[in-house]
Amino acid sequence: MKAVTKAVFPVAGLGSRFLPATKASPKEMLPIVDKPLIQYAVEEAVAAGITEMIFVTGRNKRSIEDHFDKAYELESELERGSKHQLLELARDILPPQVSCLYIRQAEARGLGHAVLCAEPAVGNAPFAVILADDLIDSAPGAMAQMVKTYEKTGSSVIGVETVEWERTGSYGIVEISERNDGFQQISSIIEKPHPNVAPSNLAVVGRYILNPSVFDKLRAVRVGTGGEIQLTDGIAAMLKDETILAQALQGTRYDCGSKLGYLKATLAYGMKHPEVGQAFTEHCNLIQA
Repeated sequence: MKAVTKAVFPVAGLGSRFLPATKASPKEMLPIVDKPLIQYAVEEAVAAGITEMIFVTGRNKRSIEDHFDKAYELESELERGSKHQLLELARDILPPQVSCLYIRQAEARGLGHAVLCAEPAVGNAPFAVILADDLIDSAPGAMAQMVKTYEKTGSSVIGVETVEWERTGSYGIVEISERNDGFQQISSIIEKPHPNVAPSNLAVVGRYILNPSVFDKLRAVRVGTGGEIQLTDGIAAMLKDETILAQALQGTRYDCGSKLGYLKATLAYGMKHPEVGQAFTEHCNLIQA
């Protein structure tokens, strides 16, 4: 069994729900306190033992590349000013063993198409897909939980969580069956079903570990509205040939693709921040009083 060493980050989306903030800046670069969303996602991957980060980008995403690149002028300025702590923060965004690769998705043709764009970099190996919009606060990290399951089973793994029935129309929804070994096997998956026809209220969140067989399935799926290729359709096709597991992730998920979820994450991470957490918590308590 091959180890999971590669992660794909689909970051070509327009981020229209955060306009005008995202007119010229990627939504993945929106900060939660002092780190952008994409850095939290990459740190989660690194903590799971992943060393190759593959970013599927689009127009106006150059700042993501710059963020993970070396900033010579900034580092020189910090060094001249003896700002050693800040210099360390700037240099330690990525560990030395981690590499980054950037692939341009010329057209916004859906999540499945974004994953398919990464095939030349992934090759014939299992890989993770991480959506930075879904910020998951957990220990161990969400991807580390899933890698552990993959290492035990060799099966593709999809992160899920229970949502309110009335919200099934906003998610991919899975139907599962329990196995004797304690794992949950997916028997069906459907994209954004109406609550009246949803097979369950187990929703797919932005974490996947997929075997490379998904690429052949994505090439064969029927193209949907707007020319989009849905990752859900590729996974549904995989189910006909192989086992895919659902993993209920420990921790708290913040949907940072929505304004409310983003504000909730900012509040939660601000209150536990080692530098400003105590003062910020006191301020929040004062406002509530």
